[in-house]
Amino acid sequence: MIITVTLNAALDKTLEVPNFTPGRRHRTVDQTTMPGGKGVNIARAVKRLGQPVIATGLAGGATGNRIVEELNDAGILNAFVRIREESRTNTAVLDPTTGMHTEVNERGPSVSSHEFELFCEKLLYLAKGASICVLAGSLPRGIEPDVYATLIGELKRLGVVTMVDTEGESMLLAVRAEPDVISPNELEAEELVGHEFNDVADRAQAVAEMTRLGPAEAIMTVDDGCYAQVLEDGVPTLHRVRVEEQEARSSIGSGDAFLAGYVASRYAGDSPLDCLRFGVACGAESTQHFGAGLVDPAKVERLLDEVQVERLELGAEIS
Repeated sequence: MIITVTLNAALDKTLEVPNFTPGRRHRTVDQTTMPGGKGVNIARAVKRLGQPVIATGLAGGATGNRIVEELNDAGILNAFVRIREESRTNTAVLDPTTGMHTEVNERGPSVSSHEFELFCEKLLYLAKGASICVLAGSLPRGIEPDVYATLIGELKRLGVVTMVDTEGESMLLAVRAEPDVISPNELEAEELVGHEFNDVADRAQAVAEMTRLGPAEAIMTVDDGCYAQVLEDGVPTLHRVRVEEQEARSSIGSGDAFLAGYVASRYAGDSPLDCLRFGVACGAESTQHFGAGLVDPAKVERLLDEVQVERLELGAEIS
């Protein structure tokens, strides 16, 4: 079983608004609302890819009720702990004429220490029957930034593979707890290592730097794929994995789809490079859909043949 953790779950509303201009009145041409937060998006995609997954986290109020109900309607197993305050609603505006999207994310509810203790008990109970746990997304108010680090320690003691996709202080503290995999995007990776990236060599160096901070493996997602340092037969190897960028309908949630593909492939026992290739194909295919965490497995398989893997060496000339 794969577990995804979403401590700051949300209802994600995506609006398609041509020629979106701040300060003006607009009408949508399409819209969708679905349960969200990184862990929920990952669970949705893993479910579509045919692997067993259960989504857990915190959900409260009428919004929390709707999150759980819609997950149930989609056949996604879930075990959310109910909290007193209302879960958040996030809004994204996609302009199809430019491909640009604008996101407004609410900060989320305040969580009491008792509510969080109940969540920890539930997670560790679920983890007894799981092999992989993905800790993803932002933290609600009342949760300390070292929470992912603490959970990584508890999960590792149970023999569960831990993967983290978050940002800021919570990511910095999480990597020190030595998770198995981290998967930031480029901006999050720059924040983690403390400098900007100018070229391919910088990006390759960055994933190697990230592993020296604690995680066994590091994957940085970029527009056309990822850079990754993974273990092959216990030996760290550095790779650039990419596919020609698709003409996207929406790139919202493509990083979540990438990680879902990587997790699903790893759960199936595939090789490290095959996991990366499958993740890149999932991330690229997801851009054809309106809504996060949506992938078509048949189209992912067809896209796999177009995914290229390049072995990189630090200090060598990199194209």
